[in-house]
Amino acid sequence: MAKKASVERNRKRERLAQRYAAKREQLKAIARDQELPVEERFAAQLKLAALPRNSAVTRVRNRCEITGRPRGFYRKLRMSRIALRELASQGMVPGMVKSSW
Repeated sequence: MAKKASVERNRKRERLAQRYAAKREQLKAIARDQELPVEERFAAQLKLAALPRNSAVTRVRNRCEITGRPRGFYRKLRMSRIALRELASQGMVPGMVKSSW
């Protein structure tokens, strides 16, 4: 099983990313707008940098829904390769058969 602290930390990052998503997007739009004066764009970049670091979407790690494992993650299934293999062995994944020879 995964470490509880890292899973909780990732959930906290997800919540922060959702909470600050609109504000981050607004500040990014101001910083990218070439029509605005340089001072205003720079002020937007400073405000963006002042937001919590973990509120960025890129800080959220994809983790297995079953085990919390961060590596070998299948996005479509939202689980790790190991959890997928175990479920396939038990016949719990429709259309998938784990074979061995």
